[in-house]
Amino acid sequence: TGFAQVTVAAYKNRKLSLPPKNSVEFYHHNKSSDHDLVVPTDRLRFLNKACVIRDHEQDIAPDGTAINPWRLCTVNQVEELKAIVRVIPLWSTGIMMSLHIGGSFGLLQAKSLDRHITSHFEVPAGSLMVIMVVAIFLWIVLYDRVLIPLASKIRGKPVRISAKRRMGIGLLVSFLQLVTAATFESIRRKKAIKEGYLNDTHGVLKMSALWLAPQLCLSGIAEAINGIGQNEFYYTEFPRSMSSVAASLGGLGMAVGNLVSSFVFITIKNVTSKDGKDGWITDNINKGRFDKYYWVIAGVSALNLVYYLVCSWAYGPTVDELSEAITEENGSKVEDSTELKNVNPLFDDKVSVSSKEKKLTEFKNGLKEEELTKD
Repeated sequence: TGFAQVTVAAYKNRKLSLPPKNSVEFYHHNKSSDHDLVVPTDRLRFLNKACVIRDHEQDIAPDGTAINPWRLCTVNQVEELKAIVRVIPLWSTGIMMSLHIGGSFGLLQAKSLDRHITSHFEVPAGSLMVIMVVAIFLWIVLYDRVLIPLASKIRGKPVRISAKRRMGIGLLVSFLQLVTAATFESIRRKKAIKEGYLNDTHGVLKMSALWLAPQLCLSGIAEAINGIGQNEFYYTEFPRSMSSVAASLGGLGMAVGNLVSSFVFITIKNVTSKDGKDGWITDNINKGRFDKYYWVIAGVSALNLVYYLVCSWAYGPTVDELSEAITEENGSKVEDSTELKNVNPLFDDKVSVSSKEKKLTEFKNGLKEEELTKD
C-alpha cells in the first residue's frame, strides 16, 4: 500500500515545484518516531514530489501525520520505493538462473546413458541430480573456508567479494554450464546415431552417465554463487523495514524464471516444428536437436550477462562496496556505526540522506571529507 500511495501522491503533485536542496521543512516526516529529519535523495527526483508539503494546515494533522496519505507521503516511504525501483533491473538479471535450470533435460539425457556403478546396481536417472546439490554444498564450504581465507592471507588483508559481483560471477558460470550442456548433448547425439539409436527411445549408449557431472556441477556452483549473492544484495541494500521484501525477491525471481522458461520452451518447440517438421524438441531425445536448444539458451544467457554489466554500472557502488572502500581508507573495520549508516541512511533514520550523498561523492572522487572542506 505504501508504494502505491507514493506513486499516486507523486502523480497528483506532479505540477508542484521541488523545494531547494536541504530544505527539510518542506518535506513530510514521520513525527511519531524519535528520528531526525531527512531530505529525499536526488535519484528519481520526480518521486520526491510525493513528500512535498503544500500547506501545513491542510496537509498535516495535529498529531503530525498526513491527513490524506494518498496525497502526501513521508520521505522514508519515498526512499523505500526508490530502493525497489533501483534494484529491479539487477533483480531481473537473476531470472536467467531459473531459465537455465528449467530448460535442462538432464533426466532425459541420463536415461539414454549407462548408469551402472556395478554389474548389478544401476543408479536411477533422477538420482543423478544429487550431484548438483552436492556441488552447491561443496562450493559454499570451499568458498567460505578455503578460497576467501587463502586470498586474505595472500593479500595481507581481509578479502571479500561484494554481493553484486557474486551475482555476476554466478551468471557467468551459468553461461559456461549451458555451453557445456550444449557441447555434451551434441557429442551424445552423434554417438547415439553412430550406435543406431536414432529412432530408439529406450536405447542405452555405451557412454557413462557420469559425463553429465561437469554440467551438473557448474549448474550447482552457479546457483550457489548467484543465489546467495542475490539474497545478501537485497538484505544489504534495503532498510530493515523492508527485510520481508528482501526475503521474497529471490523466490519471486525463481517463479518468474520458471514462467519464462516455459514460454521459451513452448516458443522454440512451436517455431521449429512448423510445416510438419519434427522440430528440436521431441519425445525422442536422439531424434530431437536439444543441443541447438541449449545453444539458444546459452545465447540468451550471454545477452543477459551483458545486460547485467550495464545494470551493475548504472546502479553504482553498493553498501558493502562503499563499506570496503571506507575500511581501506581508514585502515579499520567498519562496524554497524554512524560511519556505516552514512553509506545508507535508510538503515537508520537518524542519519540524514545528505550524509549518504556526501559519502558517495567522497567514494567516487577519492577525496576525504577534510579535503572537501578545505576546497
